[in-house]
Amino acid sequence: MTRLRNIAIALAAPLLAIVFSLAVTSLVIQISGGSASDFISILFSWPADRLLVNIANQTSLIYLSALAAAVGFRMNLFNIGVEGQYRMAAYAGALFAGAAFLPGALNVIGALLVAVAVGAAWAGIAGLLRVTRGVSEVISTIMLNAIAITITGYLINTYGIKAGDSRRTEAIPESSQVPGWQPFDKAAGEVWTLGLLAVIAGVSFWLVLNKTRFGFDLRATGQSESAAIASGVNSKKMTMVTLLISGGIAGLIWMPSLFGSAHYYGTTFQAGLGFTGIAVALLGRNRALPIAFAALLFAYLNEQSNRLTIEAGISVEVIQITQGIIVLAVVIAYELVRRYRLRAEEREVAQAPRPGATTEEVSA
Repeated sequence: MTRLRNIAIALAAPLLAIVFSLAVTSLVIQISGGSASDFISILFSWPADRLLVNIANQTSLIYLSALAAAVGFRMNLFNIGVEGQYRMAAYAGALFAGAAFLPGALNVIGALLVAVAVGAAWAGIAGLLRVTRGVSEVISTIMLNAIAITITGYLINTYGIKAGDSRRTEAIPESSQVPGWQPFDKAAGEVWTLGLLAVIAGVSFWLVLNKTRFGFDLRATGQSESAAIASGVNSKKMTMVTLLISGGIAGLIWMPSLFGSAHYYGTTFQAGLGFTGIAVALLGRNRALPIAFAALLFAYLNEQSNRLTIEAGISVEVIQITQGIIVLAVVIAYELVRRYRLRAEEREVAQAPRPGATTEEVSA
């Protein structure tokens, strides 16, 4: 009975947040002259096959981004630079894969390693500033985001191949393109095979954090740095390693898209995933399985936004409002649930019989 109650309490916070966000968004739409009923009906209608494929693909990218942010959050490090880290890594990975230094599958593996290394190195700059100069990782990673945008923009405009009015990297050779699988007809598109990187990363995230000494030290440092230091944890080393891991995961974010359908870095690059991942990590409470559901929710909302514009004339920004309210509401909901759980535990302790109490005392 207690276990069922704990599960219900754990599910209550995100469900309350989603219901609250939909109610507020519906109210905003109605006030602005739109139709809240159309918004709800379209939002909860079953997506077309093509949209289902897109949702699956986008979920893998958002999930990797959220894991990259969650690694830092679990140690109380706010890596706001996932956006810049995966941008630098995407460019480097696409550049390496397009150069075709290695044949076939080896080229894919090599590009993945390059992307991980570049993402880790870019996050490592913030880590180095933190442990050597005490610079807040929030400030340094935000600045590194802007620097990454400038650097990649300069490199692609200076050395990229001209394609119409834009520039791009060399396309990945056909032998290194990773075919996906088609759950529906050909017109619906393919689910990217390298989306499995998200599954591998999620399982690894859970295992490392919950089944290894490093994961225990990381969580302990996040909960109380002074207590962790007293128990022998090297906080500076943990900070550096954690940011390197976070950046390494960020380096993988765009790889499923690169090898699945984009095939080069340029107009096909999808920006903004880093910031989305931060919101999803917060919604999923920095835990592997809840983050997966949060990533699926955000991918679903993003794909349904186009239908809102076409079928109901509702701006796509409405979905961004919904997502933002969900994140804000979930913080409040988790706090309310935490207080309820605390009061329930206090009542149970107060009602529990004292050791050595007689039958008459217990019944009284």
